[in-house]
Amino acid sequence: MKQRYNLDQISKTAQWVLKNCKSRILLFDGPMGSGKTTLIKEISNHLGVKDVTSSPTFSLVNEYLSNTGETVYHFDFYRIEDEEEAFDMGIEEYLDSGSWCFIEWPDKVQNLLPLESDVIKLTINQDNSRTIEIS
Repeated sequence: MKQRYNLDQISKTAQWVLKNCKSRILLFDGPMGSGKTTLIKEISNHLGVKDVTSSPTFSLVNEYLSNTGETVYHFDFYRIEDEEEAFDMGIEEYLDSGSWCFIEWPDKVQNLLPLESDVIKLTINQDNSRTIEIS
């Protein structure tokens, strides 16, 4: 499942992602600057998160609460050296929690991820729009 979008269509794109994902574990794959964090912020907004969302580049994970009391976890594994770091921080507990888990740079922890995750692949097009594909 694939679609193209611009930044002014990010809200509709976030809704499309939520409607079309089968899992609560979303793996965001795309090059630096492709809009992973921006899309995660908008998806979080649609889930009712009122906290300021930002990339957890240095802390590895940020935890947010929605207005319904639901927990949302946002991971950024760009800076980890190996999967052991994610294992040591308890990634399995987060993934088994039943909460929404948004993971940037999932290739860094691929052996720790459940098979029933949705991959959100972002690519930057020549006209600076994005193509998003869910698999």
